[in-house]
Amino acid sequence: MKSKRQIQKESTRQKIMDAAYKIYTREGFSASTAKIAREAGVSHGTVFAHFQSLNELLECMIGEFQNSLAAEFHEMEESSRSISDFLDVHLKILIDHEDFYLRLITERSLLPEEVQYVYADNQSAAAHHFNRMMLRERKNGTVKEIPVHMFFNTWLGLIHYYLWNKDFFSPEEPVLARYAGELKHTFLSLITK
Repeated sequence: MKSKRQIQKESTRQKIMDAAYKIYTREGFSASTAKIAREAGVSHGTVFAHFQSLNELLECMIGEFQNSLAAEFHEMEESSRSISDFLDVHLKILIDHEDFYLRLITERSLLPEEVQYVYADNQSAAAHHFNRMMLRERKNGTVKEIPVHMFFNTWLGLIHYYLWNKDFFSPEEPVLARYAGELKHTFLSLITK
């Protein structure tokens, strides 16, 4: 059983990560830790009492986001649902976090190298589950004979193109929510027999 102090420590750590998520979503990954501390309602020193460095905070925050995505993919793959269901779950997660995800894919190359590895590792885990599902579907004869890695890359390419060009496609509202149905339908028409 956790002590009151452990619970409080975990709560403060989560408040800092939640604040970082909000600040980075709004202002980008160059935002200061002082802003994060203000948003979390803690002293600036408290941020570094819970995270040894800014890189650790970024790694934890991005890792938590990517892990939730990979966990959903793993569950979908294990439950043997359809490709359509799989795409719906992916879109729902990205829609729920559209602004943060857009910031992440736009500024990824500006992040410290070890933070980029966290992103890449988790993206690879998601691709692994996605590709396993596609191999199963290819074996069942429901999808075309396309190199497996191209399924996930093509899907992400569609999503990222719309996100990067949000100002053209949907400047006033979330672009993925607006185009989710078309993105899914187009992707399925490209890969299914």
